[in-house]
Amino acid sequence: MLDQGAAPPVDDTTTPKTSALGALVRRKPVERLVEEGGQGEGGNLRRSLSMWQLTMISIGATLGTGIFVVLGGAVPKAGPAVTIAFVIAGLTALFSALSYAELAGSIPVAGSSYSYAYATMGELVAWVCGWCLVLEYGVSVAAVAVGWGEYLNELLDGTIGVTIPDALSSAPGEGGYINLPGLIVVLLAMVFLLGGARESAVVNTIMVVVKIAALVLFCAIGFMGFKSGNYKDFMPLGMTGVGAASASLFFSYIGFDAASTAGEEAKNPKRDLPRAIMLSLLIVTVLYVLVAAVAVGAWNWKEFEGSEATLAAIMNDVTGQTFWGTMLAAGAVISIASVVLTVLYGQTRILFAMSRDGLVPKVFGKVSGKTGTPRVNTVIVSLFCAVLASVVPLFKLVDATSIGTLFAFGLVNIAVIVLRYTRPDMPRTFKVALGPVFPILGLGFCVYNMFGLDAATWQYFGGWMAAGLVFYFLYGIRRSRLASEQK
Repeated sequence: MLDQGAAPPVDDTTTPKTSALGALVRRKPVERLVEEGGQGEGGNLRRSLSMWQLTMISIGATLGTGIFVVLGGAVPKAGPAVTIAFVIAGLTALFSALSYAELAGSIPVAGSSYSYAYATMGELVAWVCGWCLVLEYGVSVAAVAVGWGEYLNELLDGTIGVTIPDALSSAPGEGGYINLPGLIVVLLAMVFLLGGARESAVVNTIMVVVKIAALVLFCAIGFMGFKSGNYKDFMPLGMTGVGAASASLFFSYIGFDAASTAGEEAKNPKRDLPRAIMLSLLIVTVLYVLVAAVAVGAWNWKEFEGSEATLAAIMNDVTGQTFWGTMLAAGAVISIASVVLTVLYGQTRILFAMSRDGLVPKVFGKVSGKTGTPRVNTVIVSLFCAVLASVVPLFKLVDATSIGTLFAFGLVNIAVIVLRYTRPDMPRTFKVALGPVFPILGLGFCVYNMFGLDAATWQYFGGWMAAGLVFYFLYGIRRSRLASEQK
C-alpha cells in the first residue's frame, strides 16, 4: 500500500535525559539514522544493490537448510500436517514482513530491527533487539553450515563413493570431534564477502537460481511417487504437534529480513526494500508448501525420523537410483552455501550499525577504503560462526536461532505501532493495511511460536539475554554515542 506522505515534520525527540531511566529510553531520531547511513570508521559503504539483487539476498538468506534439512525433524512432530505447520510459520513471517516493509521504507539503514527499535522504543530495547539479532544471524549461520555438511556427504557418496568420516563431519556429542564441512563453508563465504557487497550479490544470485531449480526438480520427481494414503493419518499428534513443528519450521523463514540489513548499500532503498522483502517471502512460501506436500506424499511420515539429507533420500527412493538424489544434493550444496553467505552478510551489517552507535567496539564499524566493506568485522564474525558450526549440533542451533528471531520480530511489530503514534506524518513508501491490526497479529503469532519451543531452548535464551544485559550495563550504556553527547 503506497503512501508518499507529506514532508517530514521536525523530530520531536529531544536530547535524552541524563537520569538513569532516561539513559535507558533515549531514542535516536529517524532523520539522524538515515543521515548517518553508510558512514563508518575510515570509509563509507557503497550503494550498489538493485531491487532484484536485494530480493535475491532475501531469498538467498531464507531458502536453504530449513527445507533441505529441518523438514526431516519437523515431520515426525506434525505428521502430514507439516504443511499446516509451514503455513502457520509463514503467516508469522508474513505479518512481521509487512511491518519490516513499512519500517524499511521509512528507515532504510543497515541495523534492521535494531535501528527501528532505537528510533521508537529507546536504547535498552534497541540493544535487546540487536542482541537477539546476533543470536538470529550468527547462530543461524552455524546451523546452516552444519546442514550443508550433510548434503556434501550425500554428493560425495553419489559421485566418488566416499564420505567424510563422522569424526570430521559431526559435532562432539554426535559421534565426531569437529564438523569440518561446516567450518569450511563459513570461511569460504567470508572470502566472498571480503571482495565487496556487489560482487557477493552476483555470486548469491547465481546460487539462488540453482537452489530454486533444485527444488522444482524435486517436486517434479517426487510427485511421481506420490501416494494419497500417506495423508490418511493427517494430524497424528494433534495441534500440539503442529505447534511444535511450526515453532521449529519458523527457522525456515529466517532471512527474509536480510534485505533490510542492506539498506545502506541499496541504490533506492525507500522504494526497493519493501518490494524485495514481500516478493522474496511470497516466492519462498510457495516453494516451501509445495515441497512439503510432495515430500509427505512420497514418504510415510514415520520414515522421516532420523533422516538426513531428506529430499535427496526421497528422490533416490522414488526413482530407485542415486543419480537424481545426487543431482539434488549438488543443488543443495550450492544453495545452502548461499544462505551462509547472505546471513553472514546480514550479521556484519547489524554489528556495523551497533558499532556506529557506540554499543559495540569500534572495530566492527571500520570500513575498508578499497572494497567499501567492514573487513575486520567480517573476519571476526566469520571466525566466531565457523567455530560454532564446527562444534555445536544442528538442532540445538536451530531452536536457539528461532527464539531469538521471534523475539526480534515481535519488537518490529511493536515498533510499527509506536512509530505510527509518535510520527504519524512521516513519509512512508509502504504502509501496513488496517492500522495496528496486522502488527498486533504479527506479535501474537510470534508469541505463539515462541511458546511452542521447549524448556531447554528458553533456558539457553534466558542465559543469552542475561549475558547481553551484563555487556550493555558494563559497556554499551557508557560508550553509547548518545551518552557521550550528554556530557
